[in-house]
Amino acid sequence: MDIALEPDLHAFRDMVRAFLAEHLTEELRRAAERATSVFIDPAISLPWQRILHARGWAAPDWPERFGGPGWSEIERYVFAAECVAAGAPNLAPMGLKMVAPVIMHYGSPDQQAHYLPRILSGEDYWCQGFSEPGAGSDLGRLQLRAVRDGADYVLNGSKIWTTHAHFANRMFCLVRTSNEGKPQAGISFLLLDMQSPGIGVEPIRTLAGEHELNQVFFDDVRVPVTNRLGEENDGWSVAKHLLTFERGGKYAPALMGQLRRLRGHDVPDPVIRARLDREAVTLRALQALEMKAMRGLGGGAALYASALKLLGTEAAQRIDTLACEIAGPAAWSEADGQTPASLAVAVPRYLNGRAATIYAGSNEIQRDLIARQILG
Repeated sequence: MDIALEPDLHAFRDMVRAFLAEHLTEELRRAAERATSVFIDPAISLPWQRILHARGWAAPDWPERFGGPGWSEIERYVFAAECVAAGAPNLAPMGLKMVAPVIMHYGSPDQQAHYLPRILSGEDYWCQGFSEPGAGSDLGRLQLRAVRDGADYVLNGSKIWTTHAHFANRMFCLVRTSNEGKPQAGISFLLLDMQSPGIGVEPIRTLAGEHELNQVFFDDVRVPVTNRLGEENDGWSVAKHLLTFERGGKYAPALMGQLRRLRGHDVPDPVIRARLDREAVTLRALQALEMKAMRGLGGGAALYASALKLLGTEAAQRIDTLACEIAGPAAWSEADGQTPASLAVAVPRYLNGRAATIYAGSNEIQRDLIARQILG
């Protein structure tokens, strides 16, 4: 933990550390250390989520009335930092951190009662259906058609770059329900069952050769109207609310942990050592911004989300680059069993991390959004 704690938080930190020491197994820790994908495999993340759920800690950011622990902002930050320091796996964000907040905000009581407990327990595993072959960062151009037919919508079209669609049993999805008015005005937000007849999932290999992404096809897929979140043709409002959670968050704890491991290696090159020191300073500034965002000081949620996404993903790419340079030829030597995991996985992490400044709205778009909010 790299921030000064008030005295009353020491007991909280010690409680978290004791829990992690007892429940975070060496098997889970090793698996997390060798993970290379943007989102960790659910075979690793879900067992850890269930352990946290049994303690009531699976969703630190959730309000207590929905099953969260009722922690303060700083307690949530301490928890995240201690999990990183202990080497705990990351939990998949699609359910807990992305769709859950919009279900809380826009969902009916019945929708909240049905979906939120299943997200919390890990019973439902979600994927995100936003991007399409002709609509990536410009989501207003999406064309997945949803035609009303009685009590259902009938979907035809496709989504692309869908992370973990081959694992997910649920998808939150943007669909086009109208062509009238501005493009964003005809979009609706649906929650759908990935086992529905007519859904096909085709793998897409990443630059690192891994199967994390997919293209999802919809052929006369029927989705009940009751699975719509928010009003028809107002899905853009729901999506914007969700994107503040996808883009924002806590980048600094994980990046500080990664940087700490790199600085633990023997680095004879003084230029690389200086770059590591520079990143340490940058991450302290990022941490300060995250703390300010959590307290809601000095700006709106959307502005913070864009700034954190911009700064966090670019710092992550710089640190991935440093890992490759420090590893050198050892970056390709995982099979020999002698190379530390943080270096053995440097190249696939670097390759997979190239997408970080593109997904969830490219960093060029984030700069434009920041400029518009500050300069008008």
